[in-house]
Amino acid sequence: MTYPAPAPLRILYVEDNDIVRLQTAELLGSPDREIVSCDSAEQALKELERAAFDVTITDISLPVMSGIELTKRILKNTPDAWIIIMSGYALPEPDKLGRNTRVLPKPVETEQIDALLSDIRRFI
Repeated sequence: MTYPAPAPLRILYVEDNDIVRLQTAELLGSPDREIVSCDSAEQALKELERAAFDVTITDISLPVMSGIELTKRILKNTPDAWIIIMSGYALPEPDKLGRNTRVLPKPVETEQIDALLSDIRRFI
């Protein structure tokens, strides 16, 4: 008996650096993942109004609204949302933001993100 393939993991990726955003989105891409990239928290909030995502990956340092503020807004509306925060700066304690919030220091290896997304996939 064969089972249908699971739906792709829908990932909202937020990064203001164009080169980093394009390269990381390409590295994250795979047949079992659908990546939507945004260059600001404000754009990410608009995407979240249009569609549901399984995971949001965000940089902390973003223009206008930070990744921390974006995380708080997402969790206000969806307390069980899965969020990965990445930064080259000091990282917050994830348990203070939400139970499904994880943090990764930059530079991040693709294997680190892949492993974390695989772990998250088990809970979705």
